Amino acid sequence: MSKTRYPIYPTCSVGLHTPLAWGYTHHPIYPTCSVGRHRPSTPHCVGPTKHITISYTTSYYHIVIRTYRSEPTINEEYERELYAYIYGIAKNLKCQTYRIGGIADHIHMFVSLPSYLSLASFVQRVKTDSSKWLKANPHFPRFCGWGREYAGFSYSLRDKDMIVGYIKKQKEHHRKKTFAEEHRAFLTENGVSIDERYFLRDD
Repeated sequence: MSKTRYPIYPTCSVGLHTPLAWGYTHHPIYPTCSVGRHRPSTPHCVGPTKHITISYTTSYYHIVIRTYRSEPTINEEYERELYAYIYGIAKNLKCQTYRIGGIADHIHMFVSLPSYLSLASFVQRVKTDSSKWLKANPHFPRFCGWGREYAGFSYSLRDKDMIVGYIKKQKEHHRKKTFAEEHRAFLTENGVSIDERYFLRDD
């Protein structure tokens, strides 16, 4: 009995030149193996396959960044220009920004980050790019940089309205409380130990 040859197909380990499960098949569903008709191939006939991995993640952060030495160098008359610029940075990094707000010596952000971007990398990018922009902008002549430290607290989606509402009322909050008091309270509430030697210090 003559054997049918398929020169473009790989050879199965049982010796016959038949299409394997490497993308070649005569059947719309099952690959053809030399040891069975239109049925899933046995392990010794299965070649490399591609697997698609799909991940579902969410990371929501309330981030606080202060100015160098916590000095009031953000001109509140033009603060929306700064917020818009930071929105642009986040968008380019594929991040979702829900709210930005603050006063002259610090800003708050509530954002969600993609799975491949760490909080530290995001904050570094925001601080580096916005610092260059602020120093070159005549509307912020006193700005000389951001503080060395930052704070980042993780939340869930159900906390969004609460955090966004808090950020919206920043100016109202700080009529009664200084940034140092607010910052200390946030750290304490989130179980972060405070080293007084370095708390809000840049020198």
